[in-house]
Amino acid sequence: MKSVATLLLVGMLILWTELPTGSAWSCPPVRVTCAIPNPPNQCDLYRPCPRFQKCCPSSCGMRCISRPSSRPP
Repeated sequence: MKSVATLLLVGMLILWTELPTGSAWSCPPVRVTCAIPNPPNQCDLYRPCPRFQKCCPSSCGMRCISRPSSRPP
């Protein structure tokens, strides 16, 4: 029983660390696929992005991107 509670707590902590700060925004879609088999990542769980940026998939690996500017209607 303790192991189940611990597993749930760890899972919730992982999900909490993945939430962006401030208002939520999503990563832009990736339309191009990288030709490199294992591209290097600029960010991950152990190398977080600077404040106000988010770790998103790019055409070649994960990288930190800033929030997209809002478009006028």
